[in-house]
Amino acid sequence: MATKSQNKKSHSLPSKPLKNFAKYGGMGIQMAAIMLLGIWGGIKLDEWVQWDFPLFTVVLALVSVFAALYFVLKDLIKN
Repeated sequence: MATKSQNKKSHSLPSKPLKNFAKYGGMGIQMAAIMLLGIWGGIKLDEWVQWDFPLFTVVLALVSVFAALYFVLKDLIKN
């Protein structure tokens, strides 16, 4: 004879909002950190080279945005 717990339909648990908040909040912090480090590195390189145009800041800012998007999309696709 089947027990009461075996007769219940198995329902998936609803997603936990706090877990999702932590997961996506962490992704946002990761994106911000990558972009800020890229921009900071570009500014420091431009100060060191002393060119009129901030080439390293522009290039490293763009590279860091694409790197941040890559890491976030990789995490989203994995899950």
